[in-house]
Amino acid sequence: MLIASQTTSCFIRRSFILHARSRSIAFSVQSIHRFQHTQPPLRKPALRENIYTFPNFLTASRIATCPALGWVILSDNYVAATGLLLYAGITDWLDGFLARKYRMTSILGTILDPAADKALVGTLVVTLTMQGLLPFPLASIIFGRDMLLSLSAFYIRYTSLPHPKTFRRYWDFSIPSAEVHPTTISKVNTALQLLLLGSTTISPLLPGVAAGFGLYLRGLQWTVAMTTIWSGLSYVASKDAVRILSNVRRLKGPPPNP
Repeated sequence: MLIASQTTSCFIRRSFILHARSRSIAFSVQSIHRFQHTQPPLRKPALRENIYTFPNFLTASRIATCPALGWVILSDNYVAATGLLLYAGITDWLDGFLARKYRMTSILGTILDPAADKALVGTLVVTLTMQGLLPFPLASIIFGRDMLLSLSAFYIRYTSLPHPKTFRRYWDFSIPSAEVHPTTISKVNTALQLLLLGSTTISPLLPGVAAGFGLYLRGLQWTVAMTTIWSGLSYVASKDAVRILSNVRRLKGPPPNP
């Protein structure tokens, strides 16, 4: 009887220990699952790219010449203005050529290059209108269209920027968020605008052909007015003009440290 009692007591003790251990393991597993579900998901590092390229430098230099261009036009120095326009045209071709040939393209470049064109066009439109060389209605059409596109670009930048959306990250252009693809009519319109504004800039230097040149300018002004409106509407209708990069994984360069 004594041996049976001891055996029973030992069995009960072991059963109790095993039950306690199983409850402890179950509690630990539940705690781990609860901890995993309550922890916020790790945020993936933002995609970055190298923005310090020579083509981007050339594009930025084109933007930097705009204040000087406006000043020389308002000072009636159309020879210097023509020289700055030639510099803008050469750098516009050169930055695209270098970016394609040496694979230095960047998302920032797709935004910076049209922004430089708009800065140049805006400078010429305002100053030439102030000098009485460009009709005010045409200037309103060009400037109004560019202002609407600029405001849209600021909005798209905010909505496409990966979280967290902070002021510092908003202006950190090494974090691309959207890629701009100008429509075909927009490219044609930009070329015609620059042709018109360049021709208007050099017109004071050509007094001997004023009559025929004036007729050419008036026809070009009507053409630019139509293409400007058309190109603005094309951005509204096109689904491929802006591409959001939130799901794009493949970018040059290693990912940043978290």
